[in-house]
Formats: sequence, structure tokens, C-alpha cells
Amino acid sequence: MNKLAGQQLNRRAFLAGSAALVGAPAVAQSVDGAETVEIERDISSVVRRNISSFRTLDWQPYFSTLTNGAILVDISSRALHYWEETGTYHLYPSSVPLTEDLTRRGRTEVVRKVEGPEWRPTPSMKQRNPEWPDYVGPGPDNPLGTHALYLSWQYYRIHGTHDTRKIGRRSSNGCIGLYNEHIAELFAMTKVGTQVLLI
Repeated sequence: MNKLAGQQLNRRAFLAGSAALVGAPAVAQSVDGAETVEIERDISSVVRRNISSFRTLDWQPYFSTLTNGAILVDISSRALHYWEETGTYHLYPSSVPLTEDLTRRGRTEVVRKVEGPEWRPTPSMKQRNPEWPDYVGPGPDNPLGTHALYLSWQYYRIHGTHDTRKIGRRSSNGCIGLYNEHIAELFAMTKVGTQVLLI
């Protein structure tokens, strides 16, 4: 067997072994190293919990028209769907509210668009987290990321985030978060008056 064929075989064996490990239960050794203990936990299910459900949707069951475009946020699948007026469709993973009491559902619309938004915690956020600052200006520490779409509901926004670990999770205080590159895309396509539905 030549050297190149041997390298390819070794690479294949490594990849196959790695794939098998991902699906296998986690294994750990005891502290003193005397025995190995199998932990009954499927790692793949833990990872899946933080991923958005990427299934495409049609706009007709949710909107009567695409005038000004339409945004549908599916809280349970942690995904934002956007249809341009032409019908062109976009799908983005999102963060959603931490708990049901922070979640709002129903129809609203984009009332303001801000690039480089400022952030102030709401009174209820400040009550829950008194250590939070009263104000954060635009920049890498801003929880709203690079762009924000303000909705007609007070304190509710669709915005970016610099903390990419939040996307695909229940991690917000009520808003819908997107990766900064995705909110920049959505920001460019939407307009004041774009209809929004959270389900």
C-alpha cells in the first residue's frame, strides 16, 4: 500500500471513529482511575436542544398579503421567517425569551429601525438584575448588537447580538435575537411598516 493510500485510510478510520463517538453515550473514569463508569446521557440530544428548527413555511396561512414584507417568529422552533414583497423567502435561527411570562405573541409591526442602537434595561429587567448598567452605548458590549428593529409593542425588538452562544436558545428577556450578520441582512430588507407575527 502506498503512503497516500495509507493516509486516506487512516483519515477515513479517524472520521468513522469520531462519528461513532458522537452518537455513543459519554464514558468517564472514576476519580481514582480504578474503574470506568458509563454515564447514561446522549450528547447529541443535549446539543439538539439549542438549535433552531429549520423547516420552511409558506406565508399564506399567516398573512393576507406581503405588502411591506412579512416577518414570522416561531418561538417554539426558535426561527425567524421573512418574506419580501416579491415572495422571496429567508430563514434565520433566533434566540427567544427565557420563559413563557417574558414571551409575547400576536401581531405587531416594525415602527423604527436603528443601526448602532443604544440599550437601557427595562424597569422589570433592572428589578431582576439590579447590578446591570442603566445605559450601554453602541458597540461590542451592547446587548442589541449592530442593528435593531423596534416593534409597536413597548420594549420589544428584533435585534442582533455579539454573544453568538444565545442564538438557537431560550436566552432573551423578551426580544428576538439574530446573529449580527443576519440582522444586518434583515435590516436592509425590511421597512417601517413591515408586518410581524410572533407565534
